[in-house]
Amino acid sequence: MADWDSLAQRAAFASHQLIGWIFWDPRAQQYHKELGVQDGMGHYIANRAAPLAAAGIDAVYAAFYTIKRQFIHFSLDLAAPHGPWTRFTDARARAVWEGLQELAPEICEPLGAMAPELWRTVDSIPQEGRVLFAAHRSWPRHENPTISAWEAINCLREWRGDVHFALLVNEEIDAIEAGLLHDAWMGYPNQWIPRSRGADDAEIERGLASLEKRGFVTDGVVNDAGVEYRQWIEDHTTHLCSRAWRTFGEANTEAFIALIEPVGQRFVDHINTTAGENWMPAARPRRR
Repeated sequence: MADWDSLAQRAAFASHQLIGWIFWDPRAQQYHKELGVQDGMGHYIANRAAPLAAAGIDAVYAAFYTIKRQFIHFSLDLAAPHGPWTRFTDARARAVWEGLQELAPEICEPLGAMAPELWRTVDSIPQEGRVLFAAHRSWPRHENPTISAWEAINCLREWRGDVHFALLVNEEIDAIEAGLLHDAWMGYPNQWIPRSRGADDAEIERGLASLEKRGFVTDGVVNDAGVEYRQWIEDHTTHLCSRAWRTFGEANTEAFIALIEPVGQRFVDHINTTAGENWMPAARPRRR
């Protein structure tokens, strides 16, 4: 019998590495700029939000959960005059193709061969309550098999994100509290994650006070109980999301892991070079 929680955790981690580098890729920023956006600013949010952007800033903010509304507003306002929104994901696809060929050319053909099974999986798992996933699922699918497979993996990554955020809502953990817990669980510099997503001093203080009432903060720092609680959130998210990888199938999942794990650090190294050593924490091992 397969250990689906373990496979789902490894597959999710590989997915974050395969996808996450694009958010800080200079090519993606340049192609965003070529669409008319000033200096290519806000390309991470605009490219990722494009399939949902027509629903409005508040819908995107709600779906992103942990990123400050002002960041969403700024990025979409810059991009909107240069639409339609498919232009932005088309530009990102160009950067994805060039980046994959540069960073891990050996995975391009076998990844592309997985596209039909990946999309079968995307089309088979439930979309109810998973808004960002549903928006990406309905978006035009690229004719290049490798880019298409990458986009399908991105759908599965957003499916996990939607499930994770639903769990946080159920646990009454708000965006700032989520960042503080994630920060401590990862072993990051204190408060780095919530501040990187726009949290200010007052919001941090409110978040710490709320977590302290639940026994997760001592003397202004997330304590061991808070870290253990965040581990439970991670494990429960993985368990809930194993459904997607069970749908993909054991042999397919193992093949995907075997393809991406050996090259995953290359994508993280690319983030380190282009943005710094803290960005995209979901693609990095814990430091504690």
